[in-house]
Amino acid sequence: MEDRREKQRFLEESAEILKAIAHPIRLCILDCLRNSGDCNVSHLIDKLGLPQSTVSRHLSRLRASGVVEGTRSGLEVQYTITNEETKGIIDLLMTTLRERKENQSE
Repeated sequence: MEDRREKQRFLEESAEILKAIAHPIRLCILDCLRNSGDCNVSHLIDKLGLPQSTVSRHLSRLRASGVVEGTRSGLEVQYTITNEETKGIIDLLMTTLRERKENQSE
């Protein structure tokens, strides 16, 4: 019985992470972090062309779900994807989308 509960909790936590990732702006942020490594909000604003409030709101959601973490460096916070597994999920998703787009254009 306990194994079932543990599995259910694990699946619920997994779904929460996927929900956090499942937004176009958050995917853009994650793709930028994946390609650039650590970034501060200013860098993300410049790279994505989005308002500071939008970038900060989406970073907050990603932090709350544990997908990204922030490290204070002076007055700025440097954001990074928390682990290699999460980077792998983003890599897989981006590769799949690129392949799908290439196949549609053929």
